[in-house]
Amino acid sequence: MKMVKSLLLSSAAGIVAVAGAQAADLPVKAKPVEYVKVCSLYGAGFFYIPGTDTCIKIGGAVRVQAEYNTGGGGIPVGFGQTAEAGQGSFTRQGTNDINQRTRIYFSVDARQQTEYGTLRTYFRFGVQQTTPTDPVTGATFWDRAFIQFAGFTVGKTLSFFDGISFATFNYNNPRVMGDTGPNGITLWAYTAQFGNGISGTISAEDPTGRGKSVTNANLAGSFGLGALTSDAGLAGQSATNNGFGFPDVVGALRVDQAWGSAQLMAAMHDASGAYYGATTAGSQQFGHPGNAYGWAVGGALAVNLPTWGATSNVNSQPNVDQFQIQGVVAKGAAAYTSNGIGPYQLYGGGQSVGLAWLTDGVFNSGSSVELTQTWSVMGGYQHLWTPNWRTSVYGGYLNVDYDGAASAMLCSGAGGTFGTVFAATATISGTCNPDFHVWQAGTRTQWNPVSQLDIGVDVLYSKLQIADSGAVVTLPANSARPAGNYTLSDQDVWSVMFRVQRNFWP
Repeated sequence: MKMVKSLLLSSAAGIVAVAGAQAADLPVKAKPVEYVKVCSLYGAGFFYIPGTDTCIKIGGAVRVQAEYNTGGGGIPVGFGQTAEAGQGSFTRQGTNDINQRTRIYFSVDARQQTEYGTLRTYFRFGVQQTTPTDPVTGATFWDRAFIQFAGFTVGKTLSFFDGISFATFNYNNPRVMGDTGPNGITLWAYTAQFGNGISGTISAEDPTGRGKSVTNANLAGSFGLGALTSDAGLAGQSATNNGFGFPDVVGALRVDQAWGSAQLMAAMHDASGAYYGATTAGSQQFGHPGNAYGWAVGGALAVNLPTWGATSNVNSQPNVDQFQIQGVVAKGAAAYTSNGIGPYQLYGGGQSVGLAWLTDGVFNSGSSVELTQTWSVMGGYQHLWTPNWRTSVYGGYLNVDYDGAASAMLCSGAGGTFGTVFAATATISGTCNPDFHVWQAGTRTQWNPVSQLDIGVDVLYSKLQIADSGAVVTLPANSARPAGNYTLSDQDVWSVMFRVQRNFWP
C-alpha cells in the first residue's frame, strides 16, 4: 500500500508540474496595437503622431538643375552677387558657361488644435552642391524654421513684405524683385484676422536677411567691381555699415479670397553707416555719420484665371491660370526692390564693359549717408495648356538713382574720378554717373509627366543699362582681361536653366 500511495503521489505531482509548465507557455493577452491614423484636418499627407493629438507631415524633394550663363542657383552672370559678378569677364578661365546644382530637401510640418487656434511648427533643411559657390564638398542649408501660434509667427520664413513669389513663374533668380523665398528671413510677427479673408500683419525682420549694405566711398572696393568687404563680426553685412541696431519694421494689409489675393505693404530699414576713414578697421577716432533710416512701400496683386478646360493632376502646382504683379518704391532700402545688392560687371565684345553698384546709401568723411532711390516692378502670367503642361511669361524693371551728392562721392572717391574698382585706381574719361537700370524678361515651360515630378526649362534675358554709357574707363587686369581702356556701354546676357525635381510631399 505504501508503494501504491507513493506512486499516486508521484503521478499527481508530475501532472501538476506539466500543467504548470503548459500554463506558463500560454500567450499573454497583448495590448491593442495603435495604428497610425490619417489626419484630415490640414489636408493630404498628415497623420497623427501615435498617442497624441498632433498631426505631422513629412516631406522633401530632390532637385537637379543645369544652368547656362547663370550661377549660384539661377543668378545671371554679372548681375549683382559677388561670385556671379566675378564671372562677368566672359573669358575661358574667368567664366563658367555651365553651372550645376543638386539639392536635397527635407521638411517636417507639425500641427495641433488648441483653445487659441492651430499651433504649427515647420522646418525645412537640406544639402546642396552648387557651382561656382560650393563646387566640391557641397553645403548644408536651412531656409525655414518657424512656429505659429495665436496669430504670432516667429522664426525663419517668407518676409511679410512679399506679396507674391517669382517661383510661381520661373526657376532663375531675377534681379528686379526683392523676393525672400530662396533663403527665408528671421522675423517676429503678429497677424490679425478681420474676417472675409482680410488680415493685417506687423513684423520685426532681420535687416541682414535681405543684405544690408551702406558704402563708404573712401574705401577700396566700394564701387564698381570691388566686392563688399565683410566684417568677421557682422556676418552677412558689409564692414561699412553699422551693426545690427534694430530690426526692419514691416506692415502689411492683405486679402485672400477665391479670386486671388491683394496686398499693400511698407517697411522701415536702418541704413546707418559705420565709421569714417579710408580703411575697414573703422577706428572710432574717425567719427561716423548720423543714423539714417530707409523705407519701402509697395503693392501686389495675384488673380486666378480660367484655364479654358485644362485641370492639373499635379498636387504641388497651381490648378488654375495665374496673373501676378508687384511694384515697390524704396529709398535707402534697396533689397526690397531687388535681390541684386552689390556689384554688377559684364564685359561685352572688344574692349567694352558695363559696371554698376547697388547699395542702400553712400557716405564719405564728414558727410551724412545719402540714401539710394530705387523702384522695381515685376509681373508674370502662367497658362495651363493641359493637365501636364504649363507655360509662363514674366518680366520686370529695376531703376537705381543716386542723388547728386552720392554721385559726387562715388565718382571722386579715394581711387580717382571713378572711385575704387578692383581695389585699385580706375579713372574715367567722360561723364561719370552711377545710375543704372535692369530689364529682364523670360519664359518657362514645365512638363509634369506624373504627379510630383517637374521637368522644365527657363529662358531669361537680362539687360544692364548704365547712365554713363560711352565714357572710357581705364581698368586694371581682371582674370584674363588685360589692363587698359574700356568703353562703358550697356550689356546683356541670355540665361537658360533646365531642372528636374521630384517632390515627396503629397
